Amino acid sequence: MNERACTAESLAEVVRAFLKLGLTSFGGPVAHLGYFREEFIVRRRWLDEAEYADLVALCQFLPGPASTQLVFAVGARCAGVAGGVLAAACFILPSALVMILLGLGANALGVLRHPGWIAGLKVAVVAVVAPAVWGMARQLCPDVQRAILAALCAAAALVWSGPPAQIGVIAAGAVAGCVMFGRRELGLRPPATRLRGHVAAAATLAVFLLLLLGLPLLARITGSVALSMFDGFFRSGALVFGGGHVVLPLLHAEVVPRGWVPDDIFLAGYAAAQAMPGPLFTFAGYLGAAMGPWPNGLLGGVWCLVAIFLPGLLLVAGTLPFWDALRGTNASVVGLLLAALCNPVWTEGIKGVPHFVLAAIAFVALALLKLPPWLVVVLATSAGAVVL
Repeated sequence: MNERACTAESLAEVVRAFLKLGLTSFGGPVAHLGYFREEFIVRRRWLDEAEYADLVALCQFLPGPASTQLVFAVGARCAGVAGGVLAAACFILPSALVMILLGLGANALGVLRHPGWIAGLKVAVVAVVAPAVWGMARQLCPDVQRAILAALCAAAALVWSGPPAQIGVIAAGAVAGCVMFGRRELGLRPPATRLRGHVAAAATLAVFLLLLLGLPLLARITGSVALSMFDGFFRSGALVFGGGHVVLPLLHAEVVPRGWVPDDIFLAGYAAAQAMPGPLFTFAGYLGAAMGPWPNGLLGGVWCLVAIFLPGLLLVAGTLPFWDALRGTNASVVGLLLAALCNPVWTEGIKGVPHFVLAAIAFVALALLKLPPWLVVVLATSAGAVVL
């Protein structure tokens, strides 16, 4: 879709698209890439495969909630900065509301710890991610050289685990692609985003650094519990690579040792968050609502949600105009997704023959019967609660 002015019509289109994704994107950040590809490339034709891979690479390269950052970037491409903010809000809102409500009644969450729900959800993620990886590989690795580069990137990501791996793989893939094929053959384009103001982008990054460095000092000087909460959640959102599951120990260290949230309430909320659509970072809304000290309840949930999502959105908004320096990373993105499909999607989801059979049925429902992905996820999760 061509870049266009921010209008009421384009903003309404953003609301429809991203609210739908916020309601139906189950399975975590890797699965979200499959939902987004179906919505943005196949259905709405807002992006082509190369543009999508460029934005995926950027959001994987930065710390923060990668799927929400990708939503912001696509929304900004569709309808400017306002579209990016609105897209992120619509994507976050459904699960955030549910998690805040669960936080208000946190003691009633024992039923959500049933392992079958989570097992079925992980099996469904295998069926959602596999076709997305295959579709991107067909488009972005059309020759032997790119296929080899993608395979090497996947192997590197599997052998060299951790946050440095995804940064190193993306950077190495960009360099290797330009050396092997040249910028013109890679199809490198000027950025397809409305976030072109380099001065505004630099100011956005300055705000991020000011908050990251200034909030701890301000919280210590004032002794404010509210500022301490905001600082803890802001740092967790600013320093985490690898998605929502990686932020778990950071948040645990912030709220449990201080006595803000009991350990059993924390774990119950985390189990519930895995069954929600949208970003796993909305777990922060649950914690804010379940807090002992003020701010808590609805205000606490909103306070902690703003704190944990703000740094990632500031980073992607401030970095997007400068992303020209590292484009053409398509093969490395395919490699990263292939590695993620192998580990943790497959290793966590397929634990035996029943899991494999359920995954195969879910795959057939998606690929051959053309059932909506959200419906397949709901059915697989329900089946998992019964048989796994």
